[in-house]
Amino acid sequence: MEELEIIKPDDWHVHFRDNDILKVVVPETTKHFARAIVMPNLTPPILNGKQAIEYKERIIKIIPKTHNFEPLMTIYLTENTNKSELYDSYQEGHVFAAKLYPAGATTNSDSGVRDIKKIMPVLEKMAKVGMPLLIHGEVTHKEIDIFDREKVFIDQNLDFICKELPELKITLEHITTKEATEYVDEGNENLFASITPHHLALNRNSIFVGGIRPHNYCLPILKREKHRKALIKVATNGNRKFFLGTDTAPHLKGDKENACGCAGVFNASYCISILAQIFENYKCLQNLEKFTSINGAQHYGIPINNEKILIKKEKNPILFKKSLSVGCSEIVVFNPEFPVFWKVA
Repeated sequence: MEELEIIKPDDWHVHFRDNDILKVVVPETTKHFARAIVMPNLTPPILNGKQAIEYKERIIKIIPKTHNFEPLMTIYLTENTNKSELYDSYQEGHVFAAKLYPAGATTNSDSGVRDIKKIMPVLEKMAKVGMPLLIHGEVTHKEIDIFDREKVFIDQNLDFICKELPELKITLEHITTKEATEYVDEGNENLFASITPHHLALNRNSIFVGGIRPHNYCLPILKREKHRKALIKVATNGNRKFFLGTDTAPHLKGDKENACGCAGVFNASYCISILAQIFENYKCLQNLEKFTSINGAQHYGIPINNEKILIKKEKNPILFKKSLSVGCSEIVVFNPEFPVFWKVA
């Protein structure tokens, strides 16, 4: 196969940040994607509909006129979130979903939830009105090994939420483990999961072998090869409960390469090319469209895009740009550890 036409993809998990970084990274997503769910973990976070509207306006101003793109906004859940205000923002179309960050789980998540039971009234309201819940599925207790945090979250928190509110539409975001693939696949009808391109491409060796590689450091952290293979299996076999959420997360190079480097991989620029290569490597190109363009929209109950994109296979590996300039600094662009021959035409 030398070329492939697919429905224009959606990215169900994007970090655009704000200010100078926002201006640089938005066009990298909007050139290939029709829609994206925008994460609310700014500083300060997006806590209500008014803030979501203002942030959306800042994004829209940056979208190139030739790019047909819709940002879908989210609210950052806290133990003080007002369920009536959240409901109003959702009903009025100002926000698409709410995001649950366990406190301290990732970048700018210190205001997150410490006790799941304290937000159950909000989740009950969301279940009644059909508002999606997006979850960063990790516990943050110091005594829990960082490589086990996803599994422990599933056992201690996600299972509780699913049993209490089986009708709640849940996305367990950026899953990284075999246990997560099994729990979602066997779970209730309203539980789905997103997977990133870097978790499909890399295992934890890519952080540590040959020296510390800060630009491959992300949260949830990369896991063992057996877990990567489990992600590959459910992503490439057409399983309807799994779809693309890039978790593209820009940080300035200096913030990645220091004594306490930030977690996040910026993968927006070549995401579709990388995925096409992975799916071809596993002889599953026929399922790429389901993963990138169909499964997510069906989960969220919104129309599948009308537009299509063409992906062509080059004779030689495509050359990735190394970084994006942001003022006097730069954002390093994710480059997987294998040649990529597919290019969005």
